[in-house]
Amino acid sequence: MSFIKNKIAALKQTNILFHLVFWTALFMLYVVKGELESSHSFRYSFAFKAGLLIPQICASYFLVLYLIPTFVFKKRYLLGFLLFVTSAYLFSALSRLIIVHIIEPLVREGAFEQESFLEILIDWKRLLSSYFPSVYIVVIIFIATHYFVQFTKLQQQNAIREQEKTANELKTLKAQLNPHFLFNTLNNIYALSLDNSPIASESISKLSEILDYVLYRCNTKFVSLFAEVTFLENFIALEKLRYDERLTVALKNSITEDIAIAPLILLSLVENAFKHGAGEDSGTPFINIHIKKTTTLFIFEIENSISSFSQDVNKGNIGLTNIKKQLDLIYDNKYKLVINPQEKQFNVHLEITL
Repeated sequence: MSFIKNKIAALKQTNILFHLVFWTALFMLYVVKGELESSHSFRYSFAFKAGLLIPQICASYFLVLYLIPTFVFKKRYLLGFLLFVTSAYLFSALSRLIIVHIIEPLVREGAFEQESFLEILIDWKRLLSSYFPSVYIVVIIFIATHYFVQFTKLQQQNAIREQEKTANELKTLKAQLNPHFLFNTLNNIYALSLDNSPIASESISKLSEILDYVLYRCNTKFVSLFAEVTFLENFIALEKLRYDERLTVALKNSITEDIAIAPLILLSLVENAFKHGAGEDSGTPFINIHIKKTTTLFIFEIENSISSFSQDVNKGNIGLTNIKKQLDLIYDNKYKLVINPQEKQFNVHLEITL
């Protein structure tokens, strides 16, 4: 019982409407074709094709629901072949039996001699030459159409799953970025509040603008570059508050026409420059940022100083790990990220194909 239920469930997955449309269209096509090619009446052609439809449907679903998944997919080819030959013989005999004992008495006039069931079974030459092709040409058409529809449906499902997977991974990456950024910013404000700094209120205002952008304006796959640059400017202004005049930050934006870009990618690079450059350099650190584009490329370059006492310039670069994953998910092979650590400065060059 459970076997039958599983097969019915598998049938439903292929869309019942598809099966109804397929068999109706195929039946009408064969009726019209038979009417054009035969000297018999429409009534005879219709009844004859209707009689063949029963074994055609039975043979089709026997192969699709049982023989192919049970034997072919499981590589039990010999037993599957023997079962196919046996079933083909029986379905061919069934089609002949229906035509002789059901259809012909309805449409033929006058007396005629009918073959017995035994005569039909042993007349294998006629079954092979006439009824096997009539049944299994349709079966082949059905199987090809069925698996094409299944393949197309599977591709669509895989595409949807891949999109959902990508979206979930991007959300995870952003969730890693946002707390990381928020943690650093709150530490900055905390340090200012301990000193009763008059610029603490300005810091809170900048943080409010930044959180508004992160929480409400960059939840899509792409955002405005101009909005992203404004966000970076707020972030840089907030970070500079705790460095006084010893930190030099230069941001040069050569782009005059807005483009779409993935959100928070540039923030990761800037965060790294502050945390592992300015944050570890007790001298006169610098960060230089240049944003530009060509006809086909968006280019982001950032360089920062490295303290001579720093033993490992790459430690803790969580942002760089995340940005590579995010770039892979969104831009695939349409980007180039070059990371170039040198003795006294750290350079990153990002190119994205527009």
